[in-house]
Amino acid sequence: MASITNRAQPALDFIPPNYSGWLRRLMQPLMPAVTAYKTDVAELETHNVETLVQQYRDFELGKTRILLAFRHPNPTDPYVLSHLLWRALPQTARKLGTPMGTTHAHFIYDRGIPLWAGSYLRWVFSRLGGVPIQRGKLDLMALKTARGLLLDGQFPLAAAPEGGNNGHNEIISPLEPGIAQLAFWCAEDIAAAGRPESVVILPVGIQYQYLNAPWAKLEKLMTQLEADSGIGRSSQAEMTNLRQMLMSSAALADSPAGNQAELYVRLYRLAEHLLTLMEGYYREFYGVDLDLSGEAIANGAAQLDDRSAEPNALLAERLHRLMNEALQVAECYFQVRPKGSFIDRCRKLEQAGWDRIFRSDTTSLSPVELGLANRVAEEADLRMWHMRLVERFVAVTGCYVKESPSVDRFAETTLLLRDMVAKIKGEVVSQALLGKQKAIVTVGEPIEVSSRLDGYKQKRRSAIADLTKDLSTELESLIITG
Repeated sequence: MASITNRAQPALDFIPPNYSGWLRRLMQPLMPAVTAYKTDVAELETHNVETLVQQYRDFELGKTRILLAFRHPNPTDPYVLSHLLWRALPQTARKLGTPMGTTHAHFIYDRGIPLWAGSYLRWVFSRLGGVPIQRGKLDLMALKTARGLLLDGQFPLAAAPEGGNNGHNEIISPLEPGIAQLAFWCAEDIAAAGRPESVVILPVGIQYQYLNAPWAKLEKLMTQLEADSGIGRSSQAEMTNLRQMLMSSAALADSPAGNQAELYVRLYRLAEHLLTLMEGYYREFYGVDLDLSGEAIANGAAQLDDRSAEPNALLAERLHRLMNEALQVAECYFQVRPKGSFIDRCRKLEQAGWDRIFRSDTTSLSPVELGLANRVAEEADLRMWHMRLVERFVAVTGCYVKESPSVDRFAETTLLLRDMVAKIKGEVVSQALLGKQKAIVTVGEPIEVSSRLDGYKQKRRSAIADLTKDLSTELESLIITG
């Protein structure tokens, strides 16, 4: 969050979508240059765009209403989606000889983005047909607007079912049920109006790969993080013992890159050291109990099985327990019940903080009252720090690198630790990566929703859960590994 959040501000208003065709036409030819300037994406690769062409054609012919559900591993994703819709889609349509109108999509975005990424995005997103949503509450205006656009909008509606980016290319965060709910609402509205369209969810996978393996930059970053964290140099014997303990992965043991095993040991050692520091911080200054002998926490990692002695599994258990306690520190201050998944709890805490920062009464306060309001906002901003620390680690498994020690997984995990160290140091989290990347976009197979409407009417929660699970399975199938 930007520094604006440590002072009381006027209440966050709803930014209505106000699509402007001229802005869309202006931005289309400029986006490749903007993407090259603003991101590390140097190549874009698309797969199965023919399915997207067919779905857009059916949409234009009035046969379907489309909800594009895209993976969200990286803040760069909007640039990649613009390439898919504004360039790859019309180019493929021309090759297929398929008539195609304006290829665009309305989209749902986090209302907080204009606060930390730049207020100009308020105007840009509105003119591109975006719908802002406050994720931590029942944002009725946003939901009503999104529902209306999905039913009658000029374009399909795009949204990220993961809610936010998780920093992982090959792990999907638990999906939020909002996508499924919107799709069922649209199917209900269409049926009530006696209209012929069917409703489909079209999954879109996005992931990134480094064009050149940045092992040297990884090692340099690791050295910097070790220095920042105060890790002393281990003896050769200590490093050998730790390596033997960790090298149960054949992929690591047989890796052709000679420094991968050493980097993995250093990565584990750094993560364990940071975890120990944070456990001590919360234990000493917040009085939390981090005894691992109790039950596994309900809202974190699953119960450990017979791998409980495995170092990575134990590290994951400690991390999830720490995340739980860190959230409870903030929940205690904001008087929020610890209910739901880590993501649910983070969103509720974000909204609780926003409610104390963005207020409807700022213009009527006396100078003294405004001073007190500023103190409340400043304290809320500080307490939200605990939540911001947790939300970057909700998808961490503890075994992500070990399972497949690719340079991309090494980089993703190390960059998460870099973000954590920056937050602890009070620095702005850098968006810089370790080199140029290739973005890979894969269009999945459409999931038909209208045929599930009867089941939804009978058991709404069950139908939403089943549709969300099917969407997650399809998104997972779009991940390219190896």
